[in-house]
Amino acid sequence: MNPMQSKIEAAKAKGKVALIPFLPAGFPNREQFWKELEQLDAAGAAVIEIGMPFSDPVADGPVVEKASLKCLEDGINLTWIFDGLKARKGQFNAALLLMGYLNPVYQYGLDAFGADCAAAGVSGLIIADLPHEESDFVKQAMAPHNVALVPLIGLNTSPERMRLYAQNAQGFCYFVSVLGTTGQRDSLPERIREKLAEARSIFTIPIALGFGIKHPDQLANFTGLMDAAVFGSALITHIATGHTSAQFMEPWQ
Repeated sequence: MNPMQSKIEAAKAKGKVALIPFLPAGFPNREQFWKELEQLDAAGAAVIEIGMPFSDPVADGPVVEKASLKCLEDGINLTWIFDGLKARKGQFNAALLLMGYLNPVYQYGLDAFGADCAAAGVSGLIIADLPHEESDFVKQAMAPHNVALVPLIGLNTSPERMRLYAQNAQGFCYFVSVLGTTGQRDSLPERIREKLAEARSIFTIPIALGFGIKHPDQLANFTGLMDAAVFGSALITHIATGHTSAQFMEPWQ
């Protein structure tokens, strides 16, 4: 079982929703980033999603995009991410996941990327601009290094297409709650319940709900339909205003 699934299942066994916080690598600055990861881990994150900054983040809303572009300006790249994670390998209880776009990963070299993921203790990968039909070459490159390519589905994903994503899927399934980019929202579409139920009937791995999540109260309407919550924009805004990850995580515990 992939470490991401193991951590989510462990939270589920305790009757909890697994927490998957997202931070762009190097945010809010090079040194503080690692301290924020430590706080997220200590606060019980099941999986920590680390963003790989990219110049054209098409799936990201304004908060994540602004933070990622700042990290790029600060010189954050894949080498910096891997070097930092390798130096801290074994220090995190949470499973580690990298999220980004195909271009930097492809330019880095798929085999080298997979090998460095393994060396850094990374067990999952999200590539937001990689459709299912074009994903096989990435899955094949990651498989020898036990790095799972996390499937992304949403409100417009048909049951037939869900079944394609579910074939040999590992880690967890990321359910995108809205038709749009990332960002905080006060409410989530009612249709999510119906689509989550469809996904639950098709996928055998855990299901995580993300995009627009900013407070645990938003999850009450989806009890039993999802196993994990992903949040990023709200956490980034919290940190950008001078607060800590530990403070943000308090209501979730």
